[in-house]
Amino acid sequence: MRYDEREKEIQFVVDAMLASYGEFPDIIRIGRRVHIDTNVVVGVIENLRELMYPGFFDNGNMCEYTKESYVRDMLAQVRHDLSIQIERAYRHTDDSGDGAENAHIKAARTTDEFLKRLSGTRMTLAHDVEASFDGDPAATNIGEIILSYPGIFAITVFRLAHVLWELAVPLIPRLMTEYAHGKTGIDIHPGATVGNCFFLDHGTGIVVGETAVIGNNVKIYQGVTLGAHSTKGGRKLSGNKRHPDIEDNVTIYSGASILGGDTVIGEGSVIGSNAFITASVPKGSRITGETVITRAKPQ
Repeated sequence: MRYDEREKEIQFVVDAMLASYGEFPDIIRIGRRVHIDTNVVVGVIENLRELMYPGFFDNGNMCEYTKESYVRDMLAQVRHDLSIQIERAYRHTDDSGDGAENAHIKAARTTDEFLKRLSGTRMTLAHDVEASFDGDPAATNIGEIILSYPGIFAITVFRLAHVLWELAVPLIPRLMTEYAHGKTGIDIHPGATVGNCFFLDHGTGIVVGETAVIGNNVKIYQGVTLGAHSTKGGRKLSGNKRHPDIEDNVTIYSGASILGGDTVIGEGSVIGSNAFITASVPKGSRITGETVITRAKPQ
């Protein structure tokens, strides 16, 4: 092929790409130099994990004598990195024209509020770790849970992301939980509400939707879906309750699907493997595997 013919073919491709930019402008961010650095977000997650579980993931520099300075330095690093990414997230999603200065101030305040809530988040995670250890006879010690269990990693990232979700931070909470999803196969939306002593056994393939509400002492096995009846309505469903409520002390075995925003699994129930449920079940129910429970009249 001659040089001029090759150039014409390349120009044809260029023109076609530019035409597609004009046809679908919503997936373009040209001119907005406020890209979120996902590598920094991952670094924040890892630093926060060190703070949540001191001595398990640090480089060995923390001891009783250096504990205070180590925590202070780590919090300063998290504050610096996270506030920059939150500011970028605000600017990335803001079409109001408020400007960088307001985004900077708002991000600093949000980051400080997030840091204030870390000790409470750590207390909740301590109960999650304890539930994982108490609920799994294969576990030999707490360290094994923290260092190797994918469920605890996913729950840890979710708990941290959920705080940012509550503070109305755009983009970053979802980036965090999707990072955990990629590493563990466990997909917990940061908007879900989850009580204390949450245990994901094995975990792979678990899906928990945005509006799911999970009570205390709930145990979920691999492949469970807490999902919506349908997403046929698309954007019209946004903000509506689409995912089920799981009350306290419920166990859901592998492969079960529980769907719908008006579906409630009563306290103390046990849901067997591969059950398919789209209607509420009362307190203390025992649902055997591959049972199908649906609403009488689909809505």
